[in-house]
Amino acid sequence: MKNFEDTSLHVGADFQNGTCRFIVWAPNQHHLTLVLPEENQRFSMDKSGDGYWIYTLDGLKAGTRYLYELDDKTQKPDPASHYQSEGVFGASQVIDHDAFCWSDQKWRGLGLKDLIFYELHVGTFTPAGTLKAIQGRIKELHELGINAVELMPITQFSGIRNWGYDSVFPYAVHNSYGKPDDLKALVNECHNHGVALFMDCVYNHLGPEGSCLNSYGPYFPSTRIGRWGASVNLDGPQNEGVRNYFLENLIHWLSRYHLDGIRLDAVLSMHDKRSPHFLAELNKKVYGYAKTVIRKTYLIAESGYNIPQVLTPINRGGFGFDAQWLDDFQHALFALLTGEREGYYNGYGSVQDLAETLTDGFVFVGDEPNYKRKRPDESYSWIPADQFIVFSQNHDQVGNRLLGDRLTALSGFEAAKLAAGVILLSPYVPLLFMGEEYGETAPFQFFIDYQSNELAESVRAGRKREFALFHWQGEVPDPQNIQTFEKSKLNWQTRNTEQGQKILSYYRALIKLRKKHPIFQPQTKRQIKCIRTKAQVLFVHKQSHNAEAVIIANCAKTPVRCDFPLEDGTYVKVLDSSDFVYDDLGPTLPTFTIKDGYTHTLSAFNLVVLLKKSQGDKLVD
Repeated sequence: MKNFEDTSLHVGADFQNGTCRFIVWAPNQHHLTLVLPEENQRFSMDKSGDGYWIYTLDGLKAGTRYLYELDDKTQKPDPASHYQSEGVFGASQVIDHDAFCWSDQKWRGLGLKDLIFYELHVGTFTPAGTLKAIQGRIKELHELGINAVELMPITQFSGIRNWGYDSVFPYAVHNSYGKPDDLKALVNECHNHGVALFMDCVYNHLGPEGSCLNSYGPYFPSTRIGRWGASVNLDGPQNEGVRNYFLENLIHWLSRYHLDGIRLDAVLSMHDKRSPHFLAELNKKVYGYAKTVIRKTYLIAESGYNIPQVLTPINRGGFGFDAQWLDDFQHALFALLTGEREGYYNGYGSVQDLAETLTDGFVFVGDEPNYKRKRPDESYSWIPADQFIVFSQNHDQVGNRLLGDRLTALSGFEAAKLAAGVILLSPYVPLLFMGEEYGETAPFQFFIDYQSNELAESVRAGRKREFALFHWQGEVPDPQNIQTFEKSKLNWQTRNTEQGQKILSYYRALIKLRKKHPIFQPQTKRQIKCIRTKAQVLFVHKQSHNAEAVIIANCAKTPVRCDFPLEDGTYVKVLDSSDFVYDDLGPTLPTFTIKDGYTHTLSAFNLVVLLKKSQGDKLVD
């Protein structure tokens, strides 16, 4: 045994070759004791500078459980625990990260513009609900054309089921999903199939049950309350240790687990009056790490609001994120297809809104409370297209509905197929939500598993208040009831039905079209020659070098007769969402060549892709 004098700020238990260095930030403690309960051993830790406590043990076994005893004699898990095998109230466990045998040494990652994301929730993606179970599905996703899997948060929360946004141990893989090596094996499997793996991280708040961080220091002061509870201490007293904790957390996941990127939840709720802003520090940290590895590494922002600073480079005063989820695109598309105008969708709903997101990205700009529709002379088309990630559905837009209903349940399969076409052929980076590729109809609802009945009741009441904005009809599903969780699991047998296979082949055709032809891929200027709208029909004319394409989307739930404004030249149909291979009804648009001024009746929610005849043979397989 020996004391460790290094003042490194890498918090947690660092195990190497039988030696483990324990570091914890506890600035307000006068004594801190390392406790090994199963060995009945105790060690007084050494206080280093800036509130850090350090101790090193030789001859320790991987898997050893440990706790820290504080001044008040209570024993708590490590705030930077790498694994909580007994849940949030149990001891932390020492992990040997070097023991895993990686086989992804040749993996270099993928460019942002080439990514097609697939968001999934570990607990509901498979019947088993584990990281191991996902491995068996990676090949299928790869064959579909998916090359980036994004996991909803998998860090330790209270109970065995949860969305994941109630994590209380940001360094630990959730124990009911598997062990740390199970996540590494999943990453390894993805990389060996040419698929990147991303993960959601939540730094703006902690879950309401099982957190021990504030026992050690002012991580989330009760004086700073945000929408989801106490907010992270980024600029208050003793904030340096808090900032370091989350900066190190990013590197923990990227380095020890070979992740390709992190999606950071609700970034604009992380308020910081210091300079540089904490979000800029996070990105600088990732940039520095990326220079030391051979694979591409990304940090992606999520925000319900739009400010250009999120994507502006750090050297120009911005936060420097590589990309941002574009909620405006979803809101414009969803409101148009469903007719909803409340809650998220207030202020959206016209086909012009959808056209605006295609050319400009943002429809509304600003942060809360100054979020408003941008001025007519205000443009954000300068933001590169591959910095926007778009979707028709995701965990929020489905799960934060009263019944967790998907677009298929709300507007039917044809509307969902049209939405998929608009997303996958957009000038941006597309994201699919698990199951949509075969027309999953199971809901994705909000679920929890708290030990406290009082807390569970508080969540139930909070959900009811939140839904009052939307005026939805019906009873709010009980998030604590295990049936709410079970109903949210995917029905994989649906994939093999006749309808499931038709929808799957449609997604496969869209992805193939996007990947094979540059005109359907993200470019800085979006490659849009012009956009026209008529009634609820959208005409997107794309031009790239010698290629020209037209995407036509009838966003109405009824047939629409209209002229085709194709300009000069002759066009050939290369994809039709109502073709027999994708639909039972069959196409209404003929396969012969089409010229400017052609008049035709488009079926409800019909999406058609045309290519200028000189290029037609190159697109038709």
